[in-house]
Amino acid sequence: MVIGDWLGRLDYQLLKGSLSAPVSEVVYDSRKAGPETVFVCLKGSARDSHEFIPQAYAAGCRVFVVEKEVSLPEDASVILVKNGREALAELSAARFGYPAEKLMTIGITGTKGKTTTSYMIRRILEAMGKKTGLIGTNGVLIGTERIPTANTTPESYLVQEYFAEMVKAGCGACVMEVSSQALMLSRVGGIRFDIGLFTNIFPDHVGPNEHKSFEEYLYYKSRLLTVCKTGVINRKTEHYDEIVRDSTCRLVTYELADSGAGTGSEPCALADGGFGAGLEPCAPADGSPADFTGGNLHYASDHEFVGIEFDIRGGLNGRVRVGMPGKFNADNALAALAVCRLALSKERKASGDPAGFDQAMMNALADVRVDGRMELVHVSSKCSVIVDYAHNAVSMESLLKTLRAYHPKRLVCVFGCGGNRAKERRYSMGEIGGRLADFCILTADNPRFEKNEDIIKDIEIGMAKTSGKYMVIPDRKEAILYAVRHAETGDMIAVIGKGHEDYQEIEGVRHHFLDREIVEEAVRETE
Repeated sequence: MVIGDWLGRLDYQLLKGSLSAPVSEVVYDSRKAGPETVFVCLKGSARDSHEFIPQAYAAGCRVFVVEKEVSLPEDASVILVKNGREALAELSAARFGYPAEKLMTIGITGTKGKTTTSYMIRRILEAMGKKTGLIGTNGVLIGTERIPTANTTPESYLVQEYFAEMVKAGCGACVMEVSSQALMLSRVGGIRFDIGLFTNIFPDHVGPNEHKSFEEYLYYKSRLLTVCKTGVINRKTEHYDEIVRDSTCRLVTYELADSGAGTGSEPCALADGGFGAGLEPCAPADGSPADFTGGNLHYASDHEFVGIEFDIRGGLNGRVRVGMPGKFNADNALAALAVCRLALSKERKASGDPAGFDQAMMNALADVRVDGRMELVHVSSKCSVIVDYAHNAVSMESLLKTLRAYHPKRLVCVFGCGGNRAKERRYSMGEIGGRLADFCILTADNPRFEKNEDIIKDIEIGMAKTSGKYMVIPDRKEAILYAVRHAETGDMIAVIGKGHEDYQEIEGVRHHFLDREIVEEAVRETE
C-alpha cells in the first residue's frame, strides 16, 4: 500500500513529499513509529505529539499527518489536516479495509444503561443466530475471547482493529458503547452506525478532564444521532427536544409508561420493516404513542428467578420477562428490543413466522446476565446473591431501593470504598447502607495506597448517623463467605463496589479477585 490509498475519504493538503510513499501501519505513538508507518500527530490535553516528530523520523518513519506546518528532511511526506483525531479514525478504517461496513454496527450512548443494554442487545442477536461482537466498559468480546480496555470507547485505531477481528471471527454485528468523550475525540470517526441508541441523559462527566459544562456534554452525546442511519431514543428522557434537534437520522422512539402498556398500531418508523432510505424522521407528536411502549411492570421473585416482567406494544407485542431486577432494567430491555426489532427486520421477514420470531427475541432476555451489573450470581429457595458495580452514593441508593421492592426478609449489603478517593464518598455510602440495608458488612474494596482499616473507619462515620446494624470483616473474601454462610431464608445479599473487576488493588499491585467467584465458592460450601 501507499499513503495515497488511505486518503480517499480524508480532506487534506500534501505539504511536501509524495503520495506514493509506502505504508503498512498507522501509529499515533512515536515509540511505535518505524519504516512504512504513517505517524498521525495529535494534540492532547497534556502533550502535543508534534513534539515527537524527530524521534519518529529517526526511527525510520517517513510519512507524517500533521495539524500544522513542520520542518522535516526532503525524503519525508507531510500531509496537513484540520483535525488529527478525525484523520486517525479515517486512516485506521482504511488501514483495516473499512471493517465497519462488513458488520451491522449498533452504537449506544447515554448517561446510564449503556453497558447493560449492550449486553441485552448482544444476547438477543446471538439467540437469533447473529454472532455479535461487543465493545464497552467491561471490555471487548469477540466470540469467547475477552479483551480488557482502558476506556469505555477505545481509541479509533483500536476500534477499527477490533471490528476487523470481529469480521475475521465471523461476526455479523457489533454493539458498542459510545461515550461522549468518544464523540468529542473522534474515536468513532469514519463510522456511520446502522443504529444509534440514546438511552437517557443526566448531569455527569463535567470537570477539568471531561466536559466544560453540561451543555457541552449534551451536545456531544447528541452527535450520535448525526452519525447513524436510524436513531432509537427514549422519548421520556430529559432534554429530548434538544437531543433530537440536529439529528440527521430517521428516529424511532420507545417509552416505559407509568401505567398500562400503550396501544397504537404498527408505527410509521417500522412501515418498511427495516432501515429504509430517505424516510422522514418519525418523531411522534405529543400525545401519540411511542413506536415501542412498555408498561404493566411487575417485580417477579421466586426460588428460581429474580427479575422483572412487563408488556410491550407497538413494534413488538407481548409479555417480556427479564432476568435482572429493577425498573431501570425494564427501560434497558425495552430499548434493546426496539433496537433488535430493527436490526433483525430482514431475518424476521424471512422467517415466515413473524410472531414466533418476535416471541423468541423477547424470550432471550429471561436469562440475560451482565458481568457485575445487577448480576444474579445465585438464586435459591434460601437466598439471592447479587453482584453490582455500585461504588458511589447515588448508584448504591438506587440499587438498595430497587432490591427493597422485592421485599426480602433481610437486605444484606457487603461493601467497602476505594482508597485514594474522596472521603465524602465513604461517609455517604456508610449512611446510605445504614439507612437502606437491614445489615451491612464493611470490608475492603480497592485500598490502593491507603490502609484498609482507615477507610472502614470513615465508612463507620456515615453508619453512625443511622441506627443501621453492621459488622466489620476487613478481608473481602471472608466478608462475602460470611454473608452467604449466614444467610437466612428469604434474604437478598448485595455484594457491591467492584462488579466486573477481576482484581483487588493493594499498594500498587493488582491481585486476582472476582466477587462472583467468591460467591460461587460460598454457595458450593453451603449446598
